[in-house]
Amino acid sequence: MEKFIEIKDVSFSYINDYDDPPTKNTVLKGVTLDINKGEFVAVLGHNGSGKSTLAKLLNSINLPESGDVFVDGMNTRDEDKLYDIRRTVGMVFQNPDNQIVATVVEEDVAFALENIGVEPSEIRKRVDWALKKVGMYEYREHAPHKLSGGQKQRIAIAGVLAMQPKCIVMDEPTAMLDPIGRREIMQTITELNSEGVTVVLITHYMEEAARAGRVVVMDDGKILLDGAPKKVFSQAELLKSVGLDVPDVTDLTHGLIRAGIDLPDDIISEDECVERLYQLLKKE
Repeated sequence: MEKFIEIKDVSFSYINDYDDPPTKNTVLKGVTLDINKGEFVAVLGHNGSGKSTLAKLLNSINLPESGDVFVDGMNTRDEDKLYDIRRTVGMVFQNPDNQIVATVVEEDVAFALENIGVEPSEIRKRVDWALKKVGMYEYREHAPHKLSGGQKQRIAIAGVLAMQPKCIVMDEPTAMLDPIGRREIMQTITELNSEGVTVVLITHYMEEAARAGRVVVMDDGKILLDGAPKKVFSQAELLKSVGLDVPDVTDLTHGLIRAGIDLPDDIISEDECVERLYQLLKKE
């Protein structure tokens, strides 16, 4: 597959200038990671593991202290490429209220396009397309502040989509949503990925990560695990040792295995668990 994002031996620190003398907190420690074009990668880690810092490196919000980040061949250190990098990689954050700037939905989605001088007729096409893509076209003339959290987040995603990025990085976009809102956003994410958009999802919900094609686990500023969801979540004890969990169905499966039930240790979906148990019962 074609490499799209290349993170090469990257370290990053925050400096606390309020301390005397200033203190340095290193949150990424020599991270190396490649993400291929069209992948859906979920990044897991407890608070302070470096996952959100990593996300901000992907469109030059953060720049590496050492090492390099390449996006579609462009080095994020290159100031001349900043505009192109941020058009290539769109960011969606945890709180949609921090990204919504207009009082009408369609005006909010058009905001960034107007700022970069896109022709009005093209703006109209892109806004309508993006709102339809996230299922919010019928709300185009509504006031964003009157919508639910899930609807607001879909508007924030539409605003990024209208810029037509090749990649969307989402930093815990469902953290402030109820289960219905989380389900709506995950459906939108998986649909976008199925259409070729590269997705990097920062999350602390194991069930969301299980829907990705690949899971990266971070701990103490380094990559602890990297692989298919089945491979990563089969290492339940290691994940729990660094303050993480596994999908509920995986936890259930491991409990049944410990009780002597003959099940594989890499089950990550309810449907698969039901099917395996059904097959066992048929043999009885």
